[in-house]
Amino acid sequence: MAELLAAAAAPRTYAGGKLLPAGQRHLVSRFSYGVTPALATQVRRKGGAKKWFAWQLKGTAIKDRTHATTKTWWPDLARGPESLWKRSSSGVRGGWEVMADYQRWVIVRRMTSQQQVLETMTQFWEGHLYVPTNGEQWFTHRVSYGETIRKHALGRYDQMLYAAITHPAMLLYLDNATSTAKSPNENLGRELLELHTVGRGHYTEADVKDSARILTGWHVDMWKTWKASYRTDMHATGRVKVKNFSHANASGDGRELTRKYLHHLARHPDTARRIATKLAIKFVGDNPSPALVSKLARVYLKNDTAIKPVLNALVQSKAFKASAGKKVRDPIEDVIATYRVLGVKVARPTSSSSGANAVLWQAQGIGATPFGWPRPDGTPIDNGPWTSTSRILASLRNHYTMSGGWWPTERLTYRTPRSWVPKSGMRFDALVDHLSRNLLHRPATPRLVRACSEAVGIKAGTRITHDHALVRWQMPRLLTTVLDSPHFFGR
Repeated sequence: MAELLAAAAAPRTYAGGKLLPAGQRHLVSRFSYGVTPALATQVRRKGGAKKWFAWQLKGTAIKDRTHATTKTWWPDLARGPESLWKRSSSGVRGGWEVMADYQRWVIVRRMTSQQQVLETMTQFWEGHLYVPTNGEQWFTHRVSYGETIRKHALGRYDQMLYAAITHPAMLLYLDNATSTAKSPNENLGRELLELHTVGRGHYTEADVKDSARILTGWHVDMWKTWKASYRTDMHATGRVKVKNFSHANASGDGRELTRKYLHHLARHPDTARRIATKLAIKFVGDNPSPALVSKLARVYLKNDTAIKPVLNALVQSKAFKASAGKKVRDPIEDVIATYRVLGVKVARPTSSSSGANAVLWQAQGIGATPFGWPRPDGTPIDNGPWTSTSRILASLRNHYTMSGGWWPTERLTYRTPRSWVPKSGMRFDALVDHLSRNLLHRPATPRLVRACSEAVGIKAGTRITHDHALVRWQMPRLLTTVLDSPHFFGR
């Protein structure tokens, strides 16, 4: 790794511009879905990775039409909850089908968006405040929930926490929608403590009971209109105490109580450490140092739960700068990055076989789909689950089929084999270096040149013309050999 980083330390020209220095590539790669020549050009125009990152933290203020445009590709995503339910219950279109569309839209959005940091952070928070797509009730509000998380993904955690916990999708998923004063359901009250704030081991069963009582009253009209409301007759009154939060809770309208409670939890030191730890695991490494976690937690609390200052502190830390090569792409990120670096253009789907629809099956074939994780703790963000032999083999297979443009084929535009050869009559090792710079955003190492040479049976010094057999028949094998590099598996 040290040899490779040294080789890429200085900007070097390739078709599409200059390579970013290793440190800049590392930052952009961690907070995007794949460094492409176009993205590298954008970074340079912004004045380097640090300035690009600062610009990206503007989130939705960055001009990007793909969010709204691609959403229209799947019309059911614009339907309201009552309409979705009626269509599902009458057999017109099932909730699982609508949720598959939502998953596809999320993949395509990440693939095409100019707001790469916002998409990355939306992914992180939709995993932290997790509501899956596999459910016959909460699917009615799941699209709105995702948009709510995206709205707050670069804002303040206390505001995002309140918006998420009181959202009908969350109320339905964790059984709070019908929780009553007489029979408080503890699911949401427990997961709020265990997963969303202070963490396991930092609360008692008595805390869970009062947490559940605080949240009673937030209601959804299930099986009929699916409208969300607050029911004072369903709110459990009486003094409550959760950790060091206490309240008389004398009013039947507990909405302000909920706000104060969530405000308190969002600012609790245990919550700060939990969020700091998860951010460090996602963007630095699976075993972040206590010093880094403590630093990020302090920044979080000092800045009133604002997320941007924490991200700035994270990327400026020595631990982050030293973490290149330590994080693995999950299956969904692998599919997205493959599309991006291969320059595959996706068009509005017209059938189930269209590429924009097939991306979901590609991700599933490797081992994961957006929001398909069955438990409330969200899709894993550590490397372990994504480094199995079966996952690696599935990724290799996908790289090969995509490199050849063999599947999917409908409503997609692949680059031609000849387009990967910048000039006719170049040495094979120079071609490998060119591909490495385009696909991996780094110069080819001698090991990669040898691997490519063995894969296609061509010596390093062989002259490659546009009508060479390699270009006509073996380009998919050459491309996938580069994509199968460990560097492509890393974020």
